[in-house]
Amino acid sequence: MSHNSFFSKLLRFIGIMLMALTAGFTILGGVGTGCAAFAPLNPDWADTMGPLAQMQWLYIFYVLAGVAIGIAGIRAVILLVKGDAKAYRETLIALLAGVVIGVIHILTSRMLRGKSMPVDAVVYTTVLTLVVFLLFRIPGIWQGVDFSQGKGKSNQIAGGTAAIVLGLLTLTIQYTMGATHTWGGINYAAAFNLAMTVIGAGCLLLGSVIFIRASTASQKIGAAALQTDRLPTL
Repeated sequence: MSHNSFFSKLLRFIGIMLMALTAGFTILGGVGTGCAAFAPLNPDWADTMGPLAQMQWLYIFYVLAGVAIGIAGIRAVILLVKGDAKAYRETLIALLAGVVIGVIHILTSRMLRGKSMPVDAVVYTTVLTLVVFLLFRIPGIWQGVDFSQGKGKSNQIAGGTAAIVLGLLTLTIQYTMGATHTWGGINYAAAFNLAMTVIGAGCLLLGSVIFIRASTASQKIGAAALQTDRLPTL
């Protein structure tokens, strides 16, 4: 399989997009655990989150670990886009750490309060992304997908698209997670609305700039190649 084939570029695009979404989910999941972790006995949610006070220190760890693993995931995405030789390894490390911590988080929550949503969604997304990246290592597929050999505008387009998707995820998280973060009629998923709006808008702007620049460069390269083909031969 050629590195420049449409299928290879498509698989790299899918990988970068999945990793970006997983990293975004992981960071937001870590932040979302903050309310219950730092104030499990808050009257607004003590009836459902109160049992977590027995292991409050562990839930504070889940918050810190979630944010740290998510940041490591974002770093891995950047390396994938750049075609860095360490990109695949860093991606697997972030994904495996996310699965291990996430599964422990799920088991702890089910033991203490009988349910574990919404962390389940984060873990399921991480597992899916991990499976996809492991499948990439199948020799016939890896020959074309190998991110260290896939440098180019197609990776930049994927990176720009990923940033746009992350921006949309950040801007809408208060609505998508509202059902599991509402107590006493208050949607606590909107607790950091200003920060989320700024970050989300920033990701949209950054992604749009990267996408437009990469697309324009690809069009110029294509036009130059067409002009070269039309040159008369001596």
